[in-house]
Amino acid sequence: MVRSNKDINWVVKSNQRVNTPDINVTKNTFSMEDLGRGASYTVPCDDYVHVVEFSPFDSGSAASLLAYGGNQYVVVGTCRFQEEDMEVEGVEFTTLRVFHHALRVDCLAWSPESRLDKLPQLIRFCTAAADRKVRLLTSDLQNQHEVKVMEGHTSYINHLVFEPTEGKQMASVSDDHTCRVWDLEGNETTTFRLRSPGVSVCWHPEDAFKLMVAEKKGTIRFYDLVTQQAILSLDCGQSPLMSADWCLTNTIKVGAVTGSDWVIWDITRSSYPQEKRPAHVERAGNFRWSRVNENLFSTTGCPGKISSQLLVHHLGHPQPVMIGSATVGAGLSWHRSLPLCVIGGDRKLSFWMTEM
Repeated sequence: MVRSNKDINWVVKSNQRVNTPDINVTKNTFSMEDLGRGASYTVPCDDYVHVVEFSPFDSGSAASLLAYGGNQYVVVGTCRFQEEDMEVEGVEFTTLRVFHHALRVDCLAWSPESRLDKLPQLIRFCTAAADRKVRLLTSDLQNQHEVKVMEGHTSYINHLVFEPTEGKQMASVSDDHTCRVWDLEGNETTTFRLRSPGVSVCWHPEDAFKLMVAEKKGTIRFYDLVTQQAILSLDCGQSPLMSADWCLTNTIKVGAVTGSDWVIWDITRSSYPQEKRPAHVERAGNFRWSRVNENLFSTTGCPGKISSQLLVHHLGHPQPVMIGSATVGAGLSWHRSLPLCVIGGDRKLSFWMTEM
């Protein structure tokens, strides 16, 4: 189920490819690109990248865990940026392992149990693919690898999340009008019936019994996992809602993209958005809050276009504070401690640093 990347080890500096001897990890350094619409940094990949996720959790390493997936593979590695380490030129990406994946990876979520500062090391994440199955992958990056396959969804899975405090549960939402909660043994412990396809699911950062579920028809509900009841709902006032996110640095804020607009709620004030602005000329695809600034968030245009637009917004500014574009971009994720986001694309990862 797992293959090593020993046959694809290479070191890159200034975008020159050089063959190196057989080693266990791949360490690449890449330089700053031209400013403007181009990315701050790029890292080349061997295939098209469908999904990319920074781990939002502390792994015990100075570098940040990052995973990206495409057709039948997931690459797990670490990133270190020159803003964090003066000895790094641009970004240093180190491949830890390449995992074989039976199908194209459509979504991915990190477990808070992933640690690089203990022996044995532990990497744990879950994925979803077009066969409607959730896969839980666990590895010590040496010889121990385990894949658990969880079946239950009857249509396409749109989003996954781990419970962030202990990582003993996962939640998934699907076009089958359900949100399902799983334990690490693969048991489905809770099912919430939705009124339209589920597009996003988020867990409260401190309260393990609070779950946010966004539905395509424009409704966001918060569920209590103890009573298994909805305790609060928000309404976009329009559809389709394509993506929503809970601001984990200030949990009274929820954001989403619906149609071509972004919308923001203060959940203590109203079930209707406090702010709404047009974001993309055509339909928007993703919404993600920064993990370091409660007023900073990013949106992307709908995936599948030849060029995908990335916008970074600040609630104090009427216009986007940064505009980027990537060839056939897919996925969107923020670094856990820098104002930096990444999207995947055609054989590369593109990183944008935002000036605070």
